[in-house]
Amino acid sequence: METKNILVVGGAGYIGSHQVKMLADNDYNVVVYDNLSTGYKDLITVDDFVKGDLKDKNKLRKTIKSYDIDAVMHFAAFIEVSESVEKPGKYYKNNVSNVINLLNVMVETGVKYFIFSSTAAVYGEPKKVPITEDQFLKPINPYGRSKYIVEQILKDYDKAHDLKYTCFRYFNASGADDSGKIGEKHKPETHLIPLVLKTALGERDKIYIFGTDYDTRDGSCIRDFVHVNDLAKVHMRGLERLFNGEKSEVFNLGTGKGYSVKEIINTAKEITGIDFAVEEAERREGDPARLIADSSKAREILNWEPQYDLEDIIRTAWNWHKKESEDKF
Repeated sequence: METKNILVVGGAGYIGSHQVKMLADNDYNVVVYDNLSTGYKDLITVDDFVKGDLKDKNKLRKTIKSYDIDAVMHFAAFIEVSESVEKPGKYYKNNVSNVINLLNVMVETGVKYFIFSSTAAVYGEPKKVPITEDQFLKPINPYGRSKYIVEQILKDYDKAHDLKYTCFRYFNASGADDSGKIGEKHKPETHLIPLVLKTALGERDKIYIFGTDYDTRDGSCIRDFVHVNDLAKVHMRGLERLFNGEKSEVFNLGTGKGYSVKEIINTAKEITGIDFAVEEAERREGDPARLIADSSKAREILNWEPQYDLEDIIRTAWNWHKKESEDKF
């Protein structure tokens, strides 16, 4: 089969960089397109890198044509919920307007396949858990709404331009590549597992548990954590499905298990061997007790089964964060 050329926008970010590595490891030709506003050049593991912004249609057009791109994978969104509430314009401009720019250039240049990283935030406060794809979509913040809007736009582009897409609504991406060469890197960091491990490393004084009186098995919130390489693998299968002529589709991605905040902290203490400080605090507004994915659709259609458990997630993340901490000195 002819080798496909894949443009990964946001390929210098956390999930994008893992996707780039896995595509390259599976003999795809990969081109990273990233403006490095939140990404890092040292996370890019391939040679072909274009520093560019999605608002720059001329550079996008030139990149797609010069590399003869067959499909585009999008990981270039802003993702901080609290910031989206404070700066909705920033989020709608990047997460919606810039995606429209990209889609228009794709239509113009004849690229027919698009993988979109969506989010569980499109569901808002779910009516039932585990969450299935057919639940009513009612996002409760600009970040979630920006992803919801793009999902609707993609339906219209499919109908008007035969642009085929796969949307992946994932829950909590976590962990790091087994090689230790790439991992989770955000400024500022807001995700639970990196914050826990940074506390173990002494980069933070303590980790907070926001709410211990939820109706869960140990009183703390439960979330669905899925390893970043499990995500990259299923994204690749979604891409291959489009190349095989299948229709556009939307999939939830999660393990379906759910781990509590306390379980994350206790597992991190076991793996690191460090008894770091933990403080219980009041609930945060808008935090549901349980958010767990029903990923049976992805398991059935894409033959996907997550390979990493919680211990694997924290072990790979710990190896990465230790390396990052050592590299600072």
